[in-house]
Amino acid sequence: MTARLTGLAVHPVKSTAIRPMARAVVEPWGLADDRRWMVVDPSGECLTAREERRLFTVTASTPSTDPGQEAALRLSAPGLDPLDVAVPQGDPVQVTVHGRPLEGVVVAEGATAWLRDAVGHDDLRLVHVHRARALNPEYGRPGDATAFADAYPVTLASAVSLRRLHDWLAETALERGDDPGDPLPMTRFRPNLVVDGDLEPFEEDGWSVVTVGDVRFRVVKGVDRCVMTTVDPVSLDRGHEPIRTLARHRKRDGATWFAMQLVPEVGDVRGVVAVGDEVTPER
Repeated sequence: MTARLTGLAVHPVKSTAIRPMARAVVEPWGLADDRRWMVVDPSGECLTAREERRLFTVTASTPSTDPGQEAALRLSAPGLDPLDVAVPQGDPVQVTVHGRPLEGVVVAEGATAWLRDAVGHDDLRLVHVHRARALNPEYGRPGDATAFADAYPVTLASAVSLRRLHDWLAETALERGDDPGDPLPMTRFRPNLVVDGDLEPFEEDGWSVVTVGDVRFRVVKGVDRCVMTTVDPVSLDRGHEPIRTLARHRKRDGATWFAMQLVPEVGDVRGVVAVGDEVTPER
């Protein structure tokens, strides 16, 4: 069996534009610069594209996504001048990711005002991660942690499984008398790692470990999908797919499932993954 890493991406500010990369450093909290910043509402709860689709129009750059960039974070959006943001200093505040508590440091008001203009949403703040949160002990081990990801540090999706989903989507459309349209892009699922090759559709459900290049990841559980996958990140239009079709073919425990949650096993020695790396799964 031969499989390769064919896609690699980070999301420096949670729920903003996807940043494809050719290579990435792997840290215990996930890929370097992935979801280390987050937009929050007045209560400190994360504000995501589930609630405010215009976050997809914001592009966040870091030295990882744009080598040579000196600013810790650069924000850009249509109609606005780019804004450089420094890592904030100060006392941490408690913030939450879907109710799960961790600590962040609030960024200066200038970045907050810029984001309000970009997304047209009042009463928000930008924060930088201060202290990560431990993972669900049902799946995590002592010392496992993540920054502002929904649940676990890294997500992996299979292009082979997406092609099977495309078949199901076409079947659903034909049954309903609809135009199947273009294939659904992998970006709807916002994975960090995309694998392709000599694999069976959804065989990743049974993996316990996957090694990408020289970096080993523990596979902990599937990803239960939410309505954010129904939003086109370019047009910002919302539809019924892929949730409607996943509910027919990939529903269990009251949720729909696509992609897998991973935990890096890198310890104090950081690893590097790159597009083209061989992918070796273990059951």
